[in-house]
Amino acid sequence: MSKDKGRFSNNVQIKNRKASYEYEFVEKVEAGIMLKGTEIKSLREGKASIQEAYCYFKKEELYIKGMNISPYSQASFESHEMTRDRKLLLKKRELEKFKSKMDEKGLTIVPVRIYINSRGLAKLEIALAKGKKIYDKRDSIKKKDQKRELERMKI
Repeated sequence: MSKDKGRFSNNVQIKNRKASYEYEFVEKVEAGIMLKGTEIKSLREGKASIQEAYCYFKKEELYIKGMNISPYSQASFESHEMTRDRKLLLKKRELEKFKSKMDEKGLTIVPVRIYINSRGLAKLEIALAKGKKIYDKRDSIKKKDQKRELERMKI
């Protein structure tokens, strides 16, 4: 049996539920995040939030702003800033594709969820999204209610 078995069995999944209500996703991509040591430890404890977060381009790089990672409980005097801008790691081709689509169609990049993959790396799922209109939001609520009613009838 391997020593590393179960080492990264931490199932951290922090989702942005508000994003699916506010936006219609066009395309989803997985991106790495540049984090400090105390940030990744807090993330593994599940102490993060992406409800108010959004992505933006600075020069030719993609950053996430407003992602809240709480201070690590075991940290001594040196801790991280909770809502600092963090660089996202994507391939150059993906960055260029996202930037061109954002410019021409008026789309935005929204963080959907954060998770720790099987190798123990923090990943952020981002989506190229288009804002929903009010009637689209009502329609999604109606579908969700109908689905809930069907589930109740089955039980």
